[in-house]
Amino acid sequence: MSGSSMLKKLDWVTILLYLILVFFGWVNIYSTTFVDADVSVFDMSTRYGKQLFFVGASLVFIIIILAIENSFFERFASLFYIISIVLLIGLFLFGKKIGGAISWYDLGFFNFQPSELGKLTTALALAKYLSDIQTDLRKGKHQWYAVLILLIPIILILPQPDPGSALVYFSLFFVLFREGMPLKYLGFALMLILLFVCTLKYGVIWVVIGMGILTSLFFLFKKPQLKIPTVPLILFLVASLVVSLSVDFVYNNVFEQRHRDRFSLWLGLEKDPVRLEQIKKTIGYNTYQAEKAIESGGLKGKGFLEGTRTKGDFVPEQDTDYIFSSVGEEWGFLGTSAVVLVFSLFFLRLIMLAERQKKDFGRMYGYGIISILLTHYFVNIGMVIGLLPTIGIPLPFFSYGGSGLLFFTGMLFIFLKFDAERLSEL
Repeated sequence: MSGSSMLKKLDWVTILLYLILVFFGWVNIYSTTFVDADVSVFDMSTRYGKQLFFVGASLVFIIIILAIENSFFERFASLFYIISIVLLIGLFLFGKKIGGAISWYDLGFFNFQPSELGKLTTALALAKYLSDIQTDLRKGKHQWYAVLILLIPIILILPQPDPGSALVYFSLFFVLFREGMPLKYLGFALMLILLFVCTLKYGVIWVVIGMGILTSLFFLFKKPQLKIPTVPLILFLVASLVVSLSVDFVYNNVFEQRHRDRFSLWLGLEKDPVRLEQIKKTIGYNTYQAEKAIESGGLKGKGFLEGTRTKGDFVPEQDTDYIFSSVGEEWGFLGTSAVVLVFSLFFLRLIMLAERQKKDFGRMYGYGIISILLTHYFVNIGMVIGLLPTIGIPLPFFSYGGSGLLFFTGMLFIFLKFDAERLSEL
């Protein structure tokens, strides 16, 4: 396909939404890190100058992606995946510790986070495997191989520790369910997560009593024609009991203190008022200040560069994980609503593009990047407004970060290239 033909067939609605998010994100990075009006926006000593450089680098990256044949990404998907796994392993020897996690390589000019590359390569590898086996994932062997592709990077990322990135990899399980894996597995996983949280909140004894009551009521009122296999039911109850009994061990021996503090604050577990105040000043401080910043913006906001909490550095990491709070303070409810609307349109458009793909590989990869981006979006904003515990993951295309912007852009435009190729095959 010629260059001009490729440009015509790209989905420009998605590209426009992408550009709006990147531009407005940079505007807010500029606002949160602005110091001196005499300093050029291209000054590489500033955060906004560096981000502008990576915006330009992303545009170059887009040109390179569009110049590569589609078959290249599918043919070498497994190789890219292996390279990202090697890079994740290398962190244990050569990684740089930032924010309490050894998740980065120090390249001098900027820090490279291989888990960002891994999201792209894992989505490609999963799509490659699923499209090659040509199955609906109802066979156990194929299910386990697909799950293994996801679990390997997760196992390498958790000890860094980087639970936020691990959570994003878990989101790729939705691709498996889209492609036919029985939904009972999803229900089983959600039940175990709910059980874990309830055990933390209410204790093992009350959870076991509750499980007994619910099981009894189920059998008492279930319809005669409803057949429940005995063995899977027993396995589920045993697994539930094991999870409930292991919560205390996991909470006290696997979680780090900062993770325990986050759960204590989120679930209201801490009873000691002195200790609770300490947690609020550390773990809960960011969310508290972010909520106050958004609240202070009111309907229309305080105006560009007029955010007093932003200028006072009340919200830590306000240009990265908590950038949505700067939107709320300076642009108000109307600004935050506009951001949510653009993201919503963006995701709906991607779903439409994924569903219209002619090739299985393109559809599966499309749902892979949708899962990744959607998880980043929901978790980041949920964290900022206090609905979810603090997990350090950025808002896609919006937060400061060179490697994040590059790889989010790469994910998106590889998919848009697949979609443009689809049109040339009609």
